Amino acid sequence: MNPTAESHLESDAFSDAVIVAMETALAVARQGVRGANPLVGAAIIDADGTVLAIGRHLGAGTPHAEVDAINSLSGTRRDLSAATMVVTLEPCNHQGRTPACSQAIIDAGIGNVVYAADDPHAPAAGGADRLRFEGINVRSGLMAEQALELNRQWFAAVRARRPFVTARLAQTVDGRIAAADGTSQWITSPESRQDSHTLRARVDAIVVGTGTVFADNPRLTARDANGSESEHQPLRVVMGLRDIPADAAARNRTTPGFLQLHTHDPAEVVQELHSLGVGHLMIEGGSRISAAFLAAGLVDELIVYLAPTLLGSGIPALNDLGIDTLAQAQQWEWDATTSGPVERLGPDLKLTLMPAKVPAPTTEGQH
Repeated sequence: MNPTAESHLESDAFSDAVIVAMETALAVARQGVRGANPLVGAAIIDADGTVLAIGRHLGAGTPHAEVDAINSLSGTRRDLSAATMVVTLEPCNHQGRTPACSQAIIDAGIGNVVYAADDPHAPAAGGADRLRFEGINVRSGLMAEQALELNRQWFAAVRARRPFVTARLAQTVDGRIAAADGTSQWITSPESRQDSHTLRARVDAIVVGTGTVFADNPRLTARDANGSESEHQPLRVVMGLRDIPADAAARNRTTPGFLQLHTHDPAEVVQELHSLGVGHLMIEGGSRISAAFLAAGLVDELIVYLAPTLLGSGIPALNDLGIDTLAQAQQWEWDATTSGPVERLGPDLKLTLMPAKVPAPTTEGQH
């Protein structure tokens, strides 16, 4: 049976109201932020298909989509036994920084749940079985392909047992991160730099190479527009064989969370950080480190802050990726989620990309 026919049969198993609710849930999921958790959207509809609430997940530490939807009903007393929670991913069954969504659904008295795709993350999986045990009617599979596609890089990271990896580049139009004399402060605008700090405050860890530490001596802390340190601070990680100075700003004795990994291998870095519980890792450079992660296929999201500046010569944003011909070029695609693939920040552009989907191998002509 071809995929189109399968999708048609799948849709036939659900009411029009549930299908529309799932479309809504997928749309609001795209407004979330990528990172340690997947993009998830939810909608609650009553027995006649009226939408009672919608919810979305806005990043680690914030309410999950199901809880966000339930919370929007607070202050209203209603019987939800005939209502349906429609959600793009299996409700989690894990108490982490936020309570388990399965328990929130049970506590709300919602009688039916429809979700798109199973959660592959072992610590969070099992929500569907928990709900069924409590007598809730649970069905799955509606628009699973769209839900899986929305989070395909997050699913890839989960399967590989590694963090979701964001690489961040701040460069001129002609691809330079510093002038020929090494000066680099500041290529991008204050608006771009503040956006980068917002991203720092969301990730679990930041990685730079020893070369960046010796050249720029960065603090690697997340700071607000006034320069004060944000409440959440990422683990500051330096990779490379040289020991960095005891007074390096990255060590930042007053702010806990520093680690040096004596390796040049990105695979070793992601494995070590995964073992420490890092779910979202940001690569901040320099050009050699960024290139190493890209060449290893370990980048799930690429964010480029592009300044309308030309240098002509200087330090390139990336070192050699081992590409000798155009046919070997890495292919990327624009990420239309969150703020979209192109965002204006002061005079700069913020570009957001994700690895292009690898086409499925063709079986044409095979027997």
